[in-house]
Parts: sequence; structure tokens; C-alpha cells
Amino acid sequence: MAVGKSLPVLDAVERVTGTLAYAANLKLPEMLVAKVLRSPLPHAKIVKVDSTVAETMPGVVAVLTAADFEQPGAPALHYGLSIKDQPIVARDRVRYVGQPVALVAAESAELAEAALQQIEVEYEELPGVYDAVEAMELGAPRLHDAYPNNCFTHAKLRRGDLETGFAGADEIIEETFTSPVAQHTSLEPHVSAAQWAGDRLTVWSATQAPYTVRQALSEIFHVPGEQIRLIVSPLGGGYGGKGHIRIEPMVAALATKTGGRPVKLTLSRAEEFVTVTKHAATITIKTGFKRDGTLTARQVTIYWNGGAYADVSPVLVSGGMVRSVGPYRIPAVHVDSYGVYTNLPPAGAFRGAMSSQGTWAYESHMDTIAHRLGMDPLELRLKNLLHSGNLFATGETLHDLYFAECLEAAARGIGWGEERPVDSGPVKRGRGLAVMMKSTSPTSRSECRLSLDDQARVTLFTSTVEMGQGAHTALSQIAAEAVGVPVEAVRLTGPDTAVTPFDSTTSASRSTNMMGSAILNGGAALKQKLIEAAAPLLEYNPEELRAEEGYVFVAVQPEQRVAYTEILQRNRLSTLEATGEFATRGGLDPETGQGLSTPHWHQGAGACEVAVDTETGKVTVLRYHGASFAGRVVNPQLAHLQNDGNVVFGLGPALLEEVIADNGQIINTNLSDYQIPSLLDTPLELGSTLIESPEHGEFHGIGEMTLPPVAPAIANAVFDAVGVRIRDLPLTAEKVLRALLNGEDA
Repeated sequence: MAVGKSLPVLDAVERVTGTLAYAANLKLPEMLVAKVLRSPLPHAKIVKVDSTVAETMPGVVAVLTAADFEQPGAPALHYGLSIKDQPIVARDRVRYVGQPVALVAAESAELAEAALQQIEVEYEELPGVYDAVEAMELGAPRLHDAYPNNCFTHAKLRRGDLETGFAGADEIIEETFTSPVAQHTSLEPHVSAAQWAGDRLTVWSATQAPYTVRQALSEIFHVPGEQIRLIVSPLGGGYGGKGHIRIEPMVAALATKTGGRPVKLTLSRAEEFVTVTKHAATITIKTGFKRDGTLTARQVTIYWNGGAYADVSPVLVSGGMVRSVGPYRIPAVHVDSYGVYTNLPPAGAFRGAMSSQGTWAYESHMDTIAHRLGMDPLELRLKNLLHSGNLFATGETLHDLYFAECLEAAARGIGWGEERPVDSGPVKRGRGLAVMMKSTSPTSRSECRLSLDDQARVTLFTSTVEMGQGAHTALSQIAAEAVGVPVEAVRLTGPDTAVTPFDSTTSASRSTNMMGSAILNGGAALKQKLIEAAAPLLEYNPEELRAEEGYVFVAVQPEQRVAYTEILQRNRLSTLEATGEFATRGGLDPETGQGLSTPHWHQGAGACEVAVDTETGKVTVLRYHGASFAGRVVNPQLAHLQNDGNVVFGLGPALLEEVIADNGQIINTNLSDYQIPSLLDTPLELGSTLIESPEHGEFHGIGEMTLPPVAPAIANAVFDAVGVRIRDLPLTAEKVLRALLNGEDA
């Protein structure tokens, strides 16, 4: 069986030799270089844009401004997933530093940059607002006329009687936690190329969502989706930042003016910081509980900083609402989740989307409760964790839950109950843990196509994007098992909307479950076709036959069999094809938050031991153990690497990462001033556990599961070590030292 084996990623050699074909390396005949003129102001009216000089410069082929969208038959200027509020280039107003105002296509990058300098823009500056809470206050600058309080979405969850729940509590604790703006910092930046041939558009893009991009471009350019082709190479990282439409509208619109020549835009590292960010969040969480640790009520209020445009935030704000409760049995739950406009760059999904911010709050909060009660933090959580058959705050009955198993595995991994060494000197040790829950897309669909040739070789056509997570390797293993051939016989054709079927997106840790299930269904359909084609050859009815390991055979007499190759050859078939599909549908009532929030819950936990230097505030993670629920593990080696990679990634937001803006101007737009974890920051001991269901049923995604617990586990360990509670990320040495000097509340 191919599933369950630790196989190397299919493109391992190409990756380590630097020969993998990334979009950043794309070269096309007569390709032009695009550059973007961006706003230097966070909020201003545009009085005038004059590109006359730039348009006449040698080597400049096209200049795009808002004036181009005013012509008859012009593309739509605005786009957006839920709210079409974002212009391809600014027309009347700019709303953040870095917003595109004009684009240039030229024969070289140098000529394009020179042309940008010749475009004259006159602004009339307006007041700005950068904090989500302040943006909703009376008198704050209004960013969009349709939203007077700058709130573009308000998601609500109502379950049980909150007043009764708090009245029945022995104690109530209320705390506020914040997470700052952060950047995805994928090694490969956003890059896209576009070329028109008549009314047909081809786009090459480093995107996680080819069909989402195609649909958006179809709406912008008023052409059927079938006339737009999206080709996606392997990505050099995504982490959610490439999970929605980003730079493709700019490139495709600019390409309408190049006379059929392709044009390519590759963002600089500084431009990445003004293209998409992680949502900053302010989360107030109030919980009532009994003296024995039983939770009675929880109220959560969240302000998500969506930046200047709604982007994908309306969907994420709703998901963040559900994920903010925590995986606990609580009779009364009320959540208010606000998506708010500010004069910062648009925010999008960030690995562990909205779950990281929520887990940071509720898992730090659970430790505060445990400390107040004098209970072991592990004991408190185990007492209240959800189990299969329980009702969640959305009213849905939960199944296949392994929160407790994940948490206990993580705790064991660092020796939670073992005797601790006695600290001496200024360095103090502490231990902490955390557990997470994350919903995936409630309504989603994946399709695949499987083609078997007369040499028993299988080609899998899938629009799942490979971005270093090993998805194509795992899906090839599933395809091999589904059809009954060796994994070496499987070839994979990746995202190209002209040849690969629909897939909602490669995000939300959905691919192994959704596309994997589609492949299983496609494999079953292909086997049935093989059985029907073999029935006359074996002289048995189809229902008496089975297909496995390259053969169709008689169920009661397996020695009577015929090989896949012979079946096709004797039926004079060069190929045999089948399609597979898997879809889910859910949704919540907008007023109560009741309904089906997700087809299944992602589950993970983490535990760590840290050392805190009380003289400097520096936090060192000595040991960390992550655990995730995988249902059925496809590739153990890759799954463990996912767990470990999540932890290392999570160290950044926990200890280091924060986008710093001064009146809307981001001042650390490089990887010298914006620090991400290096090998020197990784724990001295790093381990992980993969939890499988006993029946080894469905595949479940683990692409983000060990990331959200990292920050609260470290913060809880810091509290255990030195008795200070940090409530604002990141946990820098300065914050820890200040807390040590000033007391518990930092």
C-alpha cells in the first residue's frame, strides 16, 4: 500500500539542485517588465495623475492609470471576494501607504523604474486611523462611505444564557490580548505574468487559488472563465498570503495595453509588506467558572484589523469568531467578531488563519484561570475539553475528536509530570502547554481526473497547488492506492485551468482531506470501469470481480485474473479515464452563529519548556513537542515535517515578528529589521506526535495544527518560570524584562 509510507517529495532533486520551475524564473518571448507606482501617503484624495511624460519615454510600452477604466468597454476597476471595494489602481482616493496608483510596462526594469519617476501625482492629505478599536469610535476618519463606523462585517455567535452562566460562576476573569500585524515572508515573492490573445487571457501566477483568481478576472474583464487560463508553478511558500487574488488584476489590466506582448510583475520584499499582512487582533475574553474548574460562560469580543480593503476578511472574521471559543464545553457562549477598515495594507489569511490569534487569547486565559484556582493547567483543560458526541457552541454535534489525546501527547513529550531541576542564578525554567481548534472551509469542492494508460501508468490531474508542503507527493500516494498501482506508476499534472479540474483553493489545510477524498472517489470509478471492461474477458459478471494491485480478479478465485495492461490492450483502449469529486456544504445563521461551521475540526497541541533570563528578559525555548490529529497519515515523514515546520514558523509571531508602522508608513520592510526565526532560534529538542483514529478512516489536514499553540504555550511557560503574564505579542525580551520590573501585567 502506498498510503502510510515515508516517501521523499516527488521534486526533491529539483528543489535541492535549484532547477524547480518557479514562476519567479518564468521567461516568455518578448516579455515586458512591470513596475508599480505606489502612494506615499496613508490617506489622501487624488487631485491629479499625469503620465504624459512617462508614456513617451523610449522603451516604455504601456502605462496604466485609473483613466483607462473610464473608457467604453473597459475592465471593472473594483474587485473583491465579498465586497468589491478594492481598485486595481487608485482613482479618487488612496487609503494606505503603498497602494498602487499607476503601472508601467517597459523593456527592462530600469526603464520601468525611470518611467515611474516621471508620473506626476498630486495629493490632498486626509487624516488616517490605524487601530481597529479606534477606527470604530465616533469621529474616526471614514474610509468607505458605505461603512460609517468602518466596520465592514460583524459576525455573531449566541449560545445559551450568558447572564445565567455568569451568575452561576464562583469567579469571573476578564482579560484582553493583542496580536500585531505580521508578514508572511514567503521566500518567493508575489509574481504574475499575463498575456492577451484577442479576447483570451493567459495568466501565470504564484497563487494558492487558481480558480478563485480565474473567477475574479472573469468578472473584471467581462469574459467567460473558460477564456481565461491560469497556470501555476510550484510555489516558494504561500502561508495564506497567496490564497486570494493579489497582483493578477494589475498585471492582466496592464497587459491589455501591450499589444499582445506578455508582461510580468515581480514584487520586491518591501512591496510584499504593503500587499498583504496578518490581521492584527484585539481580543477581550471573559469567562465564568466554578471552584472545581468547570466553565460556565464565556464572552469574547474581537476587533480584527482588516486594513484598507475588505479582501477575504469577511469570510475570515466569521471563521475567527467560531475558532475563538476554544475546544471546551461551555454552556453559554457569546462572541462578537468585528472586521474593521483602517489605513493599513489589506490583511489576509496567515498560516493558522485567525486560529493563531484566537488560540493565543483563550489558551493564555485558561492558564490564568488555572493559576487562580491553583489547578494544574493540564488538569483544567482535560476537565473541560470537548469529546465526540458533545455539542459545540454553534449547535453542531462533534465527531472524531482527539483534543485530549493531542494535549496529553504534547505534555508527555516534554515530561510534564516529571520532577524539575532546581534553578540557580538568574535563569529560570518553566513549562507551558496549549491546545487548538480550527475550522476549515464549510462549503468547498475538489475535483480530479485520473487517466490510466495501456502500460498501467496513471496520470493524476489536480489543481491542488504544491507550495513546499508535499501535497503532490501525498496525493500521488493516495492515487496509487485508490487505483491499485505502485506509486512509481503515478504522474501528476498540476494546476492549469485549461486541463486540470476545479478545486476551491489550496488553503485551510483542506487538500489532503478534500482532494484526497476526490481521488478516492475517482479511483473507485476508474476501478469500476476496469471491472466492466474485464468482465467479458474473464467471463464473469462485474459484481463478481474486484480490482487491486494492477489486476482485476474473481473475488472468490483470485488466481483468475487479468492485468490492467491486458484489459486496455485487448479492448483496444489507449487510455481509460474517470473523474472524482468531493464536496461539503455548511454555514452559520448570521444572527446567532448556529449551524454547521466546518465538516471536521482540525486539532493540535503543543507543550514546551523555556528558560527565562531575569536579567535580560530573553526567552529561550529548550524543548517543544507538538501533536496533531491526522485521521489517517498518508506520509509519516512529511507529516512530522509539517508538525515541526509549524512550530518553527510559530516561533516568529510568538517571539519576534511585528510589522511596525509610523502613521501608516511601515518602517521595517526588510528581513534585517523584520526578524523571522533562524536555526539558532529553534528549540534544542523538537519532537512531534501524529494522532490517528483507531479505524484509520478519513484523511485530515495537519498543515497548520501545531502552529497556533506555540505562542500561548511559550507565554504560559514564561509565567510558570517567572510569574509574569504577557498579553501582547510578540514576547520580546524587552516586554518580559519590563513585566519583571513592573509586576504581573505587562
